[in-house]
Amino acid sequence: MDIKKEKIKSGQDLKNIKKAVINNNTLDGSGRKDKITVHLGTCGIASGADRIKEIVGHEIESRKSDSIIFSTSGCIGFCALEPMLTIESYGLKTATYYNLDEEKVKSFFKSHIDGKEIAWQQNPITDDSDLADFFKYQESRVLRNRGKIDPFKIEDYISRDGYFALAKALEFPDRKEIIKIVSDSGLRGRGGAGFPTGKKWEFCSNAKSSTGIKYVVCNGDEGDPGAFMDRNLLESDPHAILEGMLIAALAIGSSRGYVYVRAEYPLAVETLENAIVQAKQYGLIGDNILGSDFSFDVEIYQGAGAFVCGEETALLASIEGKRGMPRPKPPFPANEGLYGMPTLINNVETFANIGQIILNGAEWFNSIGTATSKGTKIFALAGAVKNVGLVEVPMGMTLRDIVFKIGGGIVGDNKFKAVQLGGPSGGCIPEKFLDTPIDYEKVKEAGSIVGSGGMIVLDEETCMANLARYFMDFIQDESCGQCVPCRIGTRRMLEILERITKGKGEEGDLEKLERLAKVVMETSLCGLGKTAPNPVFSTLKYFREEFEEHIITQKSCERLHVKAKVAKV
Repeated sequence: MDIKKEKIKSGQDLKNIKKAVINNNTLDGSGRKDKITVHLGTCGIASGADRIKEIVGHEIESRKSDSIIFSTSGCIGFCALEPMLTIESYGLKTATYYNLDEEKVKSFFKSHIDGKEIAWQQNPITDDSDLADFFKYQESRVLRNRGKIDPFKIEDYISRDGYFALAKALEFPDRKEIIKIVSDSGLRGRGGAGFPTGKKWEFCSNAKSSTGIKYVVCNGDEGDPGAFMDRNLLESDPHAILEGMLIAALAIGSSRGYVYVRAEYPLAVETLENAIVQAKQYGLIGDNILGSDFSFDVEIYQGAGAFVCGEETALLASIEGKRGMPRPKPPFPANEGLYGMPTLINNVETFANIGQIILNGAEWFNSIGTATSKGTKIFALAGAVKNVGLVEVPMGMTLRDIVFKIGGGIVGDNKFKAVQLGGPSGGCIPEKFLDTPIDYEKVKEAGSIVGSGGMIVLDEETCMANLARYFMDFIQDESCGQCVPCRIGTRRMLEILERITKGKGEEGDLEKLERLAKVVMETSLCGLGKTAPNPVFSTLKYFREEFEEHIITQKSCERLHVKAKVAKV
């Protein structure tokens, strides 16, 4: 059945499109029997998934069969095994084949497609395989569509109840009901600070605009080393972010929005641009959406890669064409943001939660999690862990379960040493705190922050002094230079750390480092400076003997593999 791209005027039109897509993709014993999906996230493409797509296309064409559905999707999260594809066949288990090359593709085509038997010799991932543990312990809510939709086809998103939440929200007699549901859900901002989302929406809704203009901005300026949560969502499920922004705009009375994306994410930008075009074709972005009085337009703004532009006021300055530098608060963006107008800013993952909260209700969302941290959280699991990838877990799951159950343990069966959480703004959590639950307050008590979701696992070979130097080098390089404590303080801290790791440390260096760190934390203008000392504080707190060893023995640090592992991801 062909689906005509006509303006969607009601929820019933959405249901009709959903029905048509499901009918087109139904696997049964009489018609189409196999669906092959090649996963084309950045990680997959970097590993050769584009070539695998070509090979699969040739294999299908050579069989001259109309019983095979050929599709693509974004990344499914198990980045360590790329390139990958998934086959769904009538009467067989769903199987995901990985680490593919031309020979493997031709082999499983003969077994799985021609012979109607799973190619077990390739050890594919099925629901009962060992590698299935990577998915078994996760709770896919925000990532519910991973591997299941083509991000370049809006119809696939609609078939998974996409934009149904927007249709539902438009029917509320009082649009403040949207904010109440978000508040009752307990959702906290997933960008790092963990501020209650509903409260931020309420502030912006109540703010007065001299021109009647309010803005909704999505913060996709993901800059933490080893982090790729937002990139994956923008590449794999862009309409979830757009739908969240639309609902937010409806709630606060906005008609204009921006998605701020790093220019280093070309696939994310391409996917999002296509999503906006398709949503406009269907009338889901533009004037009188779904036949209502609600109108909203959105455009993409590409950032130049400054880490500091992840801070909301610096991001707004960047959109305005100014140098990305934070400003003092108050005033807060909710009252005086972009171009001086009330502005709501949330990050990618926060917006991706909204549609399901409206569709399923506040109780559905907060049915999992902890007393103060509800729902799920996505983490980019990287470093010295076997199963590198993107994981979504219930808040409250322990670090131990993430590293050893989902992550499969340490590469080479080395000993676990620590987890770096929260990127440059976070800190290291040592082995004795492995049973710490993922909870904003509990993680803070352990000396780190949940942050936006970077999780770098460190093994026994990691030099913690060198790790602190690496992150301080990154922070110092990314400082906007506006305030003296951050501009000069981080430079002096870096010089001390470089001296120590080169075997030239002096007695009193650690005390000097701690004093500097405290001053930078207490006197810097923005969040980057205030959290810059965190990696230093945590490594000194739990691994001080390693710093002292460098100073006493005057040995330089030769274990530089940590940086390579971070960069590899």
